[in-house]
Amino acid sequence: MQLEQGNIALKNKDSKLDNRAILLVKCPDKPGIVSVLSTFLYKHNANIIESSQYSSDPENGKFFIRLEYHCDNLQAKAKEMEEEFVQIAKDYDMTYDFYYRKERQRTAIYVSKELHCLRELLWEWQNGDLDTDIVVVISNHEDARPIVESYGIPFYYIPANKDIRKEVEAKQIQLMEEYNVDLLILARYMQILTPDFVGHFENRIINIHHSFLPAFIGAKPYDRAHKRGVKLIGATSHYVTNDLDEGPIIEQDVERVDHRDDVETLKKIGSKIERRVLARAVKWHLENRVIVEGNKTIVFH
Repeated sequence: MQLEQGNIALKNKDSKLDNRAILLVKCPDKPGIVSVLSTFLYKHNANIIESSQYSSDPENGKFFIRLEYHCDNLQAKAKEMEEEFVQIAKDYDMTYDFYYRKERQRTAIYVSKELHCLRELLWEWQNGDLDTDIVVVISNHEDARPIVESYGIPFYYIPANKDIRKEVEAKQIQLMEEYNVDLLILARYMQILTPDFVGHFENRIINIHHSFLPAFIGAKPYDRAHKRGVKLIGATSHYVTNDLDEGPIIEQDVERVDHRDDVETLKKIGSKIERRVLARAVKWHLENRVIVEGNKTIVFH
C-alpha cells in the first residue's frame, strides 16, 4: 500500500509539470526587455513562477534572463507561442530556448575506476533530486558494473587508450545515438576526448576536475597541490571543450587543508568536494539554469 501511494504521488508530481516551461534568453541589453517578455507570457495566460536576470553592463552589455512559468493547456499552446516568439526574438536580437518540464533529458555517465562521483549521481537520481533518466553508463574498466547493474541501468565496458581512441569514440557516439542521449557526464572518466567527439555534443558534456581551476590543470592535481603546499583544495565542474580543463565553469568549491595532510588525505577530502560540485552542476544544467556565454557561464541558482 505504501508503494502504491508513492507511485500515485509521483504521477501527481509529474502531471503538475505538464504545464510548466522555462524560457532562457540572452540579448543586447536595452530598456523594455522584461516588459516585452512578461507581456508575451501574460497574453497567453501564463503565470511566471520564477524569474532571474542579469545584465553584464547596462550601458552596452548583454542581458540574460531565465523565466519559469505555468500555462494551462501548455502542450496545445506551445507551438503557437514559439512561432509568435520568433518575431520578438528578431526585434530584440535574442538567442533563446524554450524547455518543457515534462520532457526529461536522457543522460549517459562515463566513469573509470574512481566511483565516488558515480555513486553520488546514482543516489541523487534514486532520491528524485536529479530530474533526468540515466539511460546508460560507459566505462573503460569493469569496476562500476555491479553497482550500475544493481540499478537496472545498461553498462558498457569499452577499453580505451590513445592508440584506439578513434574506434572507441565511434562506438561511444553510436551508443549515444542509440540511447538518444541529451547529456554526457564525465564522472572521473580518465580519458582525453578528441575534438571530433566533443564537437558532437557542444555544451552537453559536463566534467568534474579534481582541482580548483585554473590551478593544477591535467593529471595528478592532488600530488602537485601537496608539493606546492596549498592551504585550500577544491574541485571544478565545467563544460568540456577542446582546450583541456578550460571549458566554461559551472560550479566550484573548496575546503581548507594544512601541512599535516598527505596526498592520500587530500584525495579523500577532495573526493567529497568532487561529489557535491558535480552533482550541483548537473542539477543546474538539467533545470536549465545555465547560459553559456563565450567561455563563461551565467548560472541562475
